[in-house]
Amino acid sequence: MKSTLLKVAAFSALSLSACVGNSQAGKENAVAADVSASASTSVVKDSLSSKPATAAEVIAKKEVPVLCYHQIRDWKASDSKRAHDDIIPPANFSQHIKMLADSGYHTILPDELYDYLNYGKKLPEKPIMITFDDTDLDQYTVGAKELKKHGFKGVFFIMTVSIGRPRYMSKAQIKELSDEGHVIASHTWNHKNFAQFTDEDWEIQIDKPTKTLETITGKKVEYFAYPYGVSKAENLHKLKEHGFKAAFILSTKRDPNYPLFTIRRIIDPGTYTARNLYNSINKSFK
Repeated sequence: MKSTLLKVAAFSALSLSACVGNSQAGKENAVAADVSASASTSVVKDSLSSKPATAAEVIAKKEVPVLCYHQIRDWKASDSKRAHDDIIPPANFSQHIKMLADSGYHTILPDELYDYLNYGKKLPEKPIMITFDDTDLDQYTVGAKELKKHGFKGVFFIMTVSIGRPRYMSKAQIKELSDEGHVIASHTWNHKNFAQFTDEDWEIQIDKPTKTLETITGKKVEYFAYPYGVSKAENLHKLKEHGFKAAFILSTKRDPNYPLFTIRRIIDPGTYTARNLYNSINKSFK
């Protein structure tokens, strides 16, 4: 969401006197514009803290709703009742995303959330983040296309062992999502429980997947989602050491010392109606 460069148009003078007069007026206008732009920039800078927030300050901020999706497909007879929470039928997903748009929600991406929590950056009205875990192909074929209908962007947490396998996204599809403005983030190599990491796993589950995704997208990978939503307090600082700015759990309690590495999300169950989701968002994030 970086601002684009202003295009400069050159106009021909109609007469020498007009040229001189316009030149003088142009200089005066340019000076006024510079002063105005400088003042505007100053206001923006003044509204942001130059000092990162403390853990207590981060926790004190109003939480931004973050949704989590896994598979987007119709249920099968072989699916367990529990699986219906993680599998949302495409028709339901479409209705839920439309509800968010109709309710005035605006999607934000991790950098915006990080700057809000850490530096007090202003967010759009009714911000929300939409995330997808595990690299499932239907997140590309159904999820991303549904978001596009409403001008929404999402975050795709990729489990790299599955890339290119049947029913999962390919490198080209991941690159396409990134090029379209979605964020590609890490979800380990093979979904190993973060709480069970060994010393070797920091390279296998963290560093190598980061390099893989950065090679695919050509962009830095700075955000992480814990498999199963499970974190481990004594290892949270290591994620920062390995280049991450923030990490996402599910609906459990945030860590008081590392709230940026325990950002809460809720699953949008396949059994929910759009009204159920709306109520759950308002109840879960206050």
